[in-house]
Amino acid sequence: MKKILLLLNLFLIYCISVYSQDLDQILNNMSDAKTPDYVNGTFKGTTIVNGQSSEIPGHLDLQFNISHRFGAVNQGIYTLFGIDQGTTRLGFEYGIKDIVGLSIGRSTFEKTYDGSVKIKVLRQQTGLKNIPVTVSVYQAVFIKTLKWEEPDRDNLFSSRLSYATQVLISRKFNRNLSFQLSPSFIHKNLVPTPEDQNNIFSVGFGGRYKLTRKFSINGEYYWLLPGKTADDYANSLGLGFDIEAAGHVFQIMATNSQLMFARGYITGTEGKWSDGDIFFGFNIYRVFPTGRKNKNIK
Repeated sequence: MKKILLLLNLFLIYCISVYSQDLDQILNNMSDAKTPDYVNGTFKGTTIVNGQSSEIPGHLDLQFNISHRFGAVNQGIYTLFGIDQGTTRLGFEYGIKDIVGLSIGRSTFEKTYDGSVKIKVLRQQTGLKNIPVTVSVYQAVFIKTLKWEEPDRDNLFSSRLSYATQVLISRKFNRNLSFQLSPSFIHKNLVPTPEDQNNIFSVGFGGRYKLTRKFSINGEYYWLLPGKTADDYANSLGLGFDIEAAGHVFQIMATNSQLMFARGYITGTEGKWSDGDIFFGFNIYRVFPTGRKNKNIK
């Protein structure tokens, strides 16, 4: 009888142990399901090549951007294959709550100032919700500040303005591969002739592939929908790579567009790769954490 009781006790202890392990697993799974697991670092920078990525600076991070594009390489030795010429953009970006990015900048081309806001309306995640993509909305305004060609005419400030709206839909498929679709709309208050378009639509495609933890290759292409702008200008194509080091992100690229703001590279690309109109350039991002310490660049 004692042996039977002993066996029953051992069996009961075993059952309780197994049940307890299963219960712990269930509780852990429930806990994990209540916590969103956000996907981070879809792209290394806030741009892919020229165009915006869905990324924004981290919460309370101030990012200083230096962008430069040299002249076209097909100009030959006289300009040292474009080194003598170029355009530059300087800008600042600021992140709020990991979902809002504010930006200001100034380009040497047409002395253009720009201001923008980028908002993450969806974040790729698992856990609490299964959301397969990140969606950011980008809205920018551009101000051309060149002197008026005819200063005696009744010129309006509104004629200097143009706007860009983009929906940036990205997905990080795995730790190495990311892709983005970028439907884009450009509006110009003033165009040269009545035949030119005030409203231009474009669709951008971009992606990156990480070769190492700190190094990735990038590419993007903006296709202009049929119209007068598509007839007069080329689609922007850019290829490059990113290097992350010591609080900086370096982007080095080759592109047929010398301009670095949305109205420019989407609607004003004149270069053609087939003609050797290739502009080498770089972007440098430096992040200054203003609200927390030991912040790493994604």
